[in-house]
Amino acid sequence: MFDRPLNLKDSSETAMHDESRQGEALIIERPKQYTGRKLYIESYGCAMNFADSEIVASLMLDMGFETTAQYKEADVIFINTCSIRDNAEQRVRNRLREFSAAKKKRPGMTIGVLGCMAERLKSKFLEEEKLVDIVIGPDSYRDLPNLLSQADEGIRAVNVLLSREETYADISPVRLNSNGISAFVSIMRGCDNMCSFCVVPFTRGRERSRDPESIVREAKELFEEGYREVTLLGQNVDSYKWEDRLNFAGLLQLVAQIDPLLRVRFSTSHPKDITDEVLHTMNKYDNICNHIHLPVQSGNSRVLELMNRTYTREWYIERIDTIRRLIPDCSISTDVIIGFCTETEEEHQDTLSMMDYVKYDFAYMYTYSERPGTLAAKRFEDDIPEDVKTRRFNEILKMQQACSLNRLEQHIGKTHRVLIDGFSKKSDKDLAGKTEHNITVVFPANGNNKPGDYVNVEIVRCTPATLIGQIIN
Repeated sequence: MFDRPLNLKDSSETAMHDESRQGEALIIERPKQYTGRKLYIESYGCAMNFADSEIVASLMLDMGFETTAQYKEADVIFINTCSIRDNAEQRVRNRLREFSAAKKKRPGMTIGVLGCMAERLKSKFLEEEKLVDIVIGPDSYRDLPNLLSQADEGIRAVNVLLSREETYADISPVRLNSNGISAFVSIMRGCDNMCSFCVVPFTRGRERSRDPESIVREAKELFEEGYREVTLLGQNVDSYKWEDRLNFAGLLQLVAQIDPLLRVRFSTSHPKDITDEVLHTMNKYDNICNHIHLPVQSGNSRVLELMNRTYTREWYIERIDTIRRLIPDCSISTDVIIGFCTETEEEHQDTLSMMDYVKYDFAYMYTYSERPGTLAAKRFEDDIPEDVKTRRFNEILKMQQACSLNRLEQHIGKTHRVLIDGFSKKSDKDLAGKTEHNITVVFPANGNNKPGDYVNVEIVRCTPATLIGQIIN
């Protein structure tokens, strides 16, 4: 994972596992029942947090709020937080101090912490640090009207109750600063996998799947509004199950059948749950993108056992081999944790050899960060020195850079169907879009195409992270 902020305006480049994304000004149209109050909302963390911010924005719109790009003029500031790494939490704390300074000049301002960090730290924000007025967990957003009412009366309020049923299926998310082309559709919440390094089961609760009718309806409405790509979101989408009648492969098929022009992506998959049925469904429909994010975390079986990942190195390799056999053109990305408790040099080499074997198209890499309350924090010592973690990280990064370049070079000379999502960041004379493999392609604009169009692009060269091509008939 990369420690860099990302403006949530650029929704086409968000990814499920970048835990350090930062949202700046999330803008929605002024509501019909405008109360004169303004909301500023900022998000850190994974795509699930971004999707949750869209739900919160919808609820606030119903309450008569409009959004602002300037937090200093807001009546309510919400920061949607991430607890996956200490680095992310520290950035949130620093940001809250900035908001608190602004509140001193605007006494009527309300500051709220949402999401995973709110769930983990609960009343600490209210009682010890006194940086916020509202603390609300990811399953309690429907209680916002009540909590804001309390805050308006000068009462600090908290609701971090987890739910076994809440999926927000009936709430139409407000697409915050969307490019109008790509959108997230949440299909499930929570996680039942107790990976020893992860706080998600404690901050987001148990798995529960959203009813398929609401998912298909939301995706269909997006398509009718002009969107051409949806990403089905969940901590582990492959474990989706609705009343023992529909699994993830079945849901994937229902969404793909909406229209051949609607691209379908999904994230994230757990290696133990990525079934052959899902792979066969991907093969059956051309509009299901040939890209799978399959976190490996470590290439060593002993470390995987300590992580409670419930699979071995050999199991993971078998899944990779099956993907390559059934979908030869599939791109594969991953997550890697570096320097987990007691990891030896030999075990680190196993991760390097795994990456060399799979040759991932891209990867999110980060050094292990102990999270309070997790199984690893309770059972194991974080005993790998930081300089060793850094050195191993650099070795993993160098390996991945070589693999990524190798994979990109294999596309040169091929023609890909690209969904245009806007202009190149470097020139308004060039368009940019994604292949089904989730690779960015840049190519000269010809005046005939616009965002949302599909074009055939012949790849002529590549940079270390991007394909360069030209439109062909």
